[in-house]
Amino acid sequence: DRSMHLDSSQPVNVLVHGCFGSSGQFRGLAQVLAFHGQQSVCFTYDDRADLTRSATELRRAVDQLAEQTGAPRITVIGHSQGALIARKSLTALSLAPPSRKPDMRLVTISGPFDGIAAAETCGRTWLYPLTLGLLPVSCYAVTGAKWTDITNSSRFIREPGALLPQVSHYLKIDTDERGTCRREEGGRCVEDDDVFSLREQRNTVVETGGRAQRVEVR
Repeated sequence: DRSMHLDSSQPVNVLVHGCFGSSGQFRGLAQVLAFHGQQSVCFTYDDRADLTRSATELRRAVDQLAEQTGAPRITVIGHSQGALIARKSLTALSLAPPSRKPDMRLVTISGPFDGIAAAETCGRTWLYPLTLGLLPVSCYAVTGAKWTDITNSSRFIREPGALLPQVSHYLKIDTDERGTCRREEGGRCVEDDDVFSLREQRNTVVETGGRAQRVEVR
């Protein structure tokens, strides 16, 4: 059952998953939020698609949600790659203005706002002719159309855009993942949880402004 049952008088959280994730993985988080009296919906997207395309789809969904529910406040919460998409969705995009503008809030967690270090080679355009055009082809094969957006030198990263006026608050949570473990066996770590460094997450353009608040957690 993919239908949503929402109380139009209450705020709504929109949860945006990261790469290799799914909305189903956020079901547990939605249940925790429900326990605290908060209602949530989950946004699903193709994690190999162009990030601006995914952000545009998210924005359309948020605008439709605002129009159909009349919710007084909508908070968009994005994790990892979903953080990039969540923030981009709340900037100026080539879309018709919404009929309704509720109070908007943004929360991003562990977003690689300075570009993904592992993809830096893909952004070195001077290598394209030296590799006879094979480098961009291989980058596309690995990550899909988003490969041009996730490098440190991409326009998506360097020019993130200003948040819309109706975004009243932006909470940016950066995570220090050094020495963390995702899965243990026999008392030793077999899979660490160190995904993005603090350097990959920091971006002064994103963090500046009166509405932005940055928090760093271990």
